[in-house]
Amino acid sequence: MRRKRSENVSEFSVLALDDEIGIIDSLSVVLKRNGYGFEGVTSPYDAIERIKAGSYDMLILDYMMQPINGDKVVEKIREFNNDLYILLLTGHKDMAPPLETIRALDIQGYCEKNDKFDQLILLVESAIKSIIQKKTIMRYTGGLNKILEAVPKIYQLQPIGNILEGILIGVMTLVNSTNAFILVDSMDDLSSTHNSIIKGIGQYNKTIEEFMAMLDPLLMEHIGYARTIKQSEHVNGGVILPLINELGQTNGVIYIESDMYEDALKLLEIYAAQSASAISNAFLHSMVNIKNDELKKTYNELRKTYIDTIEALRQTVDAKDEYTRGHSDRVAYFAGKVGRALGLSEPDLETLRVGGIFHDIGKISTSDEILKKSEMLSGQEYEIIKQHPLKGAHILSAVSMFEDAVPLIKCHHEWVDGTGYPYGLKGEEIPFLGRILSVADAFDAMTSTRHYRLKLNIDNAKDQLIRGAGTQFDKTIVDMFIEVIINNFQAIMDEFEKMQQ
Repeated sequence: MRRKRSENVSEFSVLALDDEIGIIDSLSVVLKRNGYGFEGVTSPYDAIERIKAGSYDMLILDYMMQPINGDKVVEKIREFNNDLYILLLTGHKDMAPPLETIRALDIQGYCEKNDKFDQLILLVESAIKSIIQKKTIMRYTGGLNKILEAVPKIYQLQPIGNILEGILIGVMTLVNSTNAFILVDSMDDLSSTHNSIIKGIGQYNKTIEEFMAMLDPLLMEHIGYARTIKQSEHVNGGVILPLINELGQTNGVIYIESDMYEDALKLLEIYAAQSASAISNAFLHSMVNIKNDELKKTYNELRKTYIDTIEALRQTVDAKDEYTRGHSDRVAYFAGKVGRALGLSEPDLETLRVGGIFHDIGKISTSDEILKKSEMLSGQEYEIIKQHPLKGAHILSAVSMFEDAVPLIKCHHEWVDGTGYPYGLKGEEIPFLGRILSVADAFDAMTSTRHYRLKLNIDNAKDQLIRGAGTQFDKTIVDMFIEVIINNFQAIMDEFEKMQQ
C-alpha cells in the first residue's frame, strides 16, 4: 500500500528565527533528525523576507530578539500571510507576551526553551497535524469551488463529446492529472439497446481502435468490478470512478491516471455523481447536435473494436493451452442449437452465443503452470481457477453492450443443487441461459482431451450428463441436449466444421 503524502514530514518546511546561532544549530539538528525540512536565520528582517518570497508551513521564533522582538516580527508577517503556523519560543514563561497579543497575532503556541527539546518536538508534531487538516480543508474548499464552477458547464445542452471532455477537464484539475478517459453508456432511441461511447484526454485521446488496444485485461477487469460494486476502484497509478445516476444505475466510469488522488477521493466521487447526472440529462435531451446515424456509427465502431479486443484475449487464452483450443466456439455452437430447439428468441440466442464464446475469458490472468498442469490441482490452485467466472464477468462488464451475457459468464460453473461456484446458486437462482451454457461447457470438456485425462466417448459423456441431471445440471436441458446434440452428434459436428472453414 502506498504511503499517503501526509505521512511524509519531509514535505513540511520549517523556518526557525533566533538571534542566537547556537539555538539555530540545535534546532537544525533536532528537527532534521526527526525528518523535517529546516532552514534557520538569525535576522528578523531576513526571516520576514524569506517568508514573503518562499513557501513555509511553520515558523519557530524567539520572543526576545534584536533589533525587534518576536511579536513585532509576527505582526509584520500577518500583514501578508495569515496561514503560516507560528510557534513562539521564550527563555522563561514570565517573558512571554500577554495572552491578548498571542491571540491577536494568531500565534498558535509557545514553548519554553530547554536542553531536551521534547516539548518542542511534541508541539511541532501537533502543529503538523493541524497544518495537514488545514490543507485538507483548503483543498476540499478549492475542489468544491472547482466543482461548482464546472457543474453549470457540463449541464449545458451541447454535443456529448463536448460534455464528456468538460467532465474530464474538471475532474483532472482536482488531482493535477494529465491522462484520463470516460466511458459512458447511452440508450439508443431507435433500438432501446445499451451502447457505449468513450472520450479520452492526454495519452487516451485516441481513435477507438487505438484506445481499445491500450486497455489491458487487468484494467478491463477493474473497470467491470467498479461498475458492478458501484464503488471507486484503486488501480496501480490511478483510480476508477463509477458514474452512478439518480436511479442508482451505473452508466459508465471515469479513469484518472494519478498517484495523488487519495486525499481528494471524496471530491472525485462528488464530481462523478454530478457528472453522471449531467450525462443522463444529455441523453434525456436526445443527444443535442448529434444525429442518430452518427451515434449508431460510433456505437458500432466501439462494439466491433471491443469484440475484436475480447476475441484477441480469448485467442490468447486458447493459445495458452492447445487442448482447449476451439472449446469456446463449440460451447457457443452447442448452446445455440439447444437454445433454438427450446424456442428462445433471437436476442436470447445472441446472448447465449456471446456467453459461450467468452465464458472462459477470465482465464487470461491464470498462469500457464496451472492451466497446463497434468496432476491434480492443489487447493490453492483450484481456488485460483474458481476465480475465472468472476474475472471474466468483470472484463465483459466494462462496457454495457455485453451486460446481458455477464450473468452467464458468472454462473456457468454453478450447480442446480447449490454446490457449484462462485456463489453456490441453485435451481431457478441460476439464469436459464446459464444452465444451458453449463451443460454445453461440461459436455465439450468431457469429450475433449485434457492434460489430466483422456477424452470420454460420446456414450460415456451422455451417461455423465444423465448422472448429473438434477444435481449438477438442469434435467430439462440435459434431455434436450441429448436429443439435439448427442443423438445427432456426427451431423452436428460436420455442420460445425463447415462453419469454421
